[in-house]
Amino acid sequence: MGTSSIPALTAPGIKTKQKARESKKGRTRITPPSITRLPIAGRARRLVLMEPAGNREMKRVVSLLPSATEIVAALDCADWLVGRSHECDFPPDVQALPVCTAPRLDLSGSSAEIDAKVKAAVANAASVYEVLQGPLADCAPDVILTQDQCEVCAVSLADVEAAICDWAGRPARIVSLKPMTLADVFEDVARVGAALGITEQGRSVADDLRDRARDLTVTPTGPRPRVACIEWTDPLMAAGNWVPELVAMAGGEDVFGTPGEHAPWITWEDLKSADPDVIVFMPCGFGLERAAAEARLLMAAHPQFKNLKAIRTGRVYATDANSYFNRPGPRLVESLGLLVAAFGGQDLPPGIERMID
Repeated sequence: MGTSSIPALTAPGIKTKQKARESKKGRTRITPPSITRLPIAGRARRLVLMEPAGNREMKRVVSLLPSATEIVAALDCADWLVGRSHECDFPPDVQALPVCTAPRLDLSGSSAEIDAKVKAAVANAASVYEVLQGPLADCAPDVILTQDQCEVCAVSLADVEAAICDWAGRPARIVSLKPMTLADVFEDVARVGAALGITEQGRSVADDLRDRARDLTVTPTGPRPRVACIEWTDPLMAAGNWVPELVAMAGGEDVFGTPGEHAPWITWEDLKSADPDVIVFMPCGFGLERAAAEARLLMAAHPQFKNLKAIRTGRVYATDANSYFNRPGPRLVESLGLLVAAFGGQDLPPGIERMID
């Protein structure tokens, strides 16, 4: 799903404005939100210093990962992008770029049907996605951004290496990201900056993201709410990796996930026994509307769902997980803001909605 209708969230004291500018060649140049820093709670905020364009050697970049595309944009280098994956959709203007990957499977259908198709492909040692070698070669990239963190989330490092193994002449540098924790995500921002030849800028943007996350972090004055984050509904899977960290930073306690570890499979009995105070639906790859629909299907399939504490107290939420929680990039800071609002009983910003009134 596209994300252009979902405005970016900001930490307190940050003003953003999305803009596009035209290059001398007439091609749309995409820039990330411009950022103005203001004092917060009596403490000066870090100023992100962008290196003057004239001091940078522009590289041709193909990003085969949505989060990597957002990292490039956050580094003020979105106009360096010359190709993308079929799932890269933010900033919205990147959708005009050539597409260099495609799914090998029909990933439509119910959650159970999608899960069965993906598991069958993995069991047969087949890739879920493919690299489109022709479009990728036509992009003539200097740098290719990919991942080796999840074999069912995007094209694999092995697929990318195979696609360019016989390229002659101009070599392309492959940068593969494998974040497991929030610290890894911030470090990947610095890594991408270094790969693009803007090391100091990469470190500055990474440090700013750390600062924003720190400023949003909540220190509870009472017991932490026990939280279940659901990353898939049929079969049930809880969220892992960086999500338990976000839950803790927002003032909660994740009842299933472990920081830095992959998402664990759970059962309905596990969820029933845990009886969490809060349930947050963030199914992988789904936007807000589909996440809410999946939550309703799960609740309808288990009549006893209404007996859970989270249901009885109206603390069940659906999120635009595809834009936020599922993407290990700059918008994980906004993801933290969504949880802070939900756990703290604040007005909910775009990207999350209450399922039970």
